[in-house]
Amino acid sequence: MKVAIVPINLGMQSLEQMVGLAQLAEKLGFESVWTFEHVMVPVEYESRYPYSKDGKMGGGSDAAFLDPLIALTAVAAHTKTLRLGTGVNILSQSNPLLLAKQAATLDLLSNGRFMLGAGIGWLKEEFDAMGVPFERRGARYDDYIVAMRKVWSGEVVEHHSDFINWSGFQSYPLPVQPGGVPIVVGGAKGKAFERIARLGDGWFAPTNDAASLAPMLEQLKAACAEHSRDYNTIEITSMWDHQGGLDAIRAFEDIGVSRVIVPLFALGRDPVTGLQSLAENIIARL
Repeated sequence: MKVAIVPINLGMQSLEQMVGLAQLAEKLGFESVWTFEHVMVPVEYESRYPYSKDGKMGGGSDAAFLDPLIALTAVAAHTKTLRLGTGVNILSQSNPLLLAKQAATLDLLSNGRFMLGAGIGWLKEEFDAMGVPFERRGARYDDYIVAMRKVWSGEVVEHHSDFINWSGFQSYPLPVQPGGVPIVVGGAKGKAFERIARLGDGWFAPTNDAASLAPMLEQLKAACAEHSRDYNTIEITSMWDHQGGLDAIRAFEDIGVSRVIVPLFALGRDPVTGLQSLAENIIARL
């Protein structure tokens, strides 16, 4: 089981603080660090966050979201083996050509350690502020993934769709990882399982325990069967709220989860002590 933490980019007050936590995580045996993304959060919003009962996400408009790719580049420069993931970037409101270039660059600079977690987005007010249509964001997401993989191929790019009109160029550098940067699909709503089966290298599941995740995996298996995708080629990542100790980890392993990501806020007020405790009580015993 791989154990990771999130978010390495939220609420950090200095380079030293962020890099120090990442270096400690690497030293203690954590497999990866992940980020959250919001370019902006309105003071008030009508959009409903789909993964909480009250429709609001944690953190307000004054939450310090460091840019994920800049933050992970800084972490990459100060670590050697720690993998780096976005959990998740909002692909549907991004420029796919620019993001493909940034992702390939980060993969090169980290020597193949980057994973692009990507979601379709839920905060309409943020899309409006970015000047991007909220409508058809799912179709735009799907198209962007196909197009970005063409950018990472090294071949001359031809891609024409409702959203993109690319022709006659190549983009370098290429990602270090064969096949390009792994794309980890985030979310569990709407067409998420179909999307994972068709387009994803992995799934970032917004759950906290194996019991709630297990029925979702059955839906994913059904989607894989429908789209002739080998379910076993999809790496399953789940959030874990740090409850239940090793028994919780074993339960995740039993249903085929490869990685659990622990929120830093679940480790107590002192993240350094929390990381050390998690490493001693969980990672060292796996």
